[in-house]
Amino acid sequence: MPTYQADVWTALGDPTRRAIFERLVERPRAVGELAGEFPVSRPAVSQHLKVLKDARLVVGQPDGNRRIYQVDPAGLGALRADLERFWGQALANYKAVVEQRTEEQS
Repeated sequence: MPTYQADVWTALGDPTRRAIFERLVERPRAVGELAGEFPVSRPAVSQHLKVLKDARLVVGQPDGNRRIYQVDPAGLGALRADLERFWGQALANYKAVVEQRTEEQS
């Protein structure tokens, strides 16, 4: 069990990490393939993947002498649940403000 779990929002806050995650949403990829798509070194891509893995956004599966990374559906589901919670709260707050203004104008 890891002693450190990266926060999902912090993990996606880095533009390169977010771009790597977006590429993995498209389809699974190996570290080498990802490294060829970014102006960063292969070790840097591996470090970004580690943060995404610690945040439970991606998982890696061995494939011969390499690992194939893909989006972790459970982690993505948790992120979606957070967004839906924020969205629901924002709509409820908007409704309350509109209703308050309507009452004040009456």
